[in-house]
Amino acid sequence: MVILLTILHVIVAVFLILVVLLQTGKRADLAGAFGGGGSQTAFGARGAATLLSRLTAWSAGIFMATSLVLSLMASSGGGRGSVLDAIPTEAPAPSQAPATPPPTTPPPAPATPPAK
Repeated sequence: MVILLTILHVIVAVFLILVVLLQTGKRADLAGAFGGGGSQTAFGARGAATLLSRLTAWSAGIFMATSLVLSLMASSGGGRGSVLDAIPTEAPAPSQAPATPPPTTPPPAPATPPAK
């Protein structure tokens, strides 16, 4: 499932890039500079902008949806996970202390000054 969504995500990303690059700005052609109505376009004056705008909006929506689903699957463990999952986070186990404490020696007695 993750592989299928990843493939769809990449295809939609490439399609979105192409659709955005196909769009032209308003009045970007030579006729627009002199007030022309855009009679040289294939879909008429407003047809191309409407079609490309709709394709852009749909592909952007699908791109955002697949991004959200893939990130949720990765965070919940349903996917392959993150690259950071391979890094161990456990601290090494502390060395075991001996069961019996070592014998203690009594502290030395304080020295008494000689009597006069």
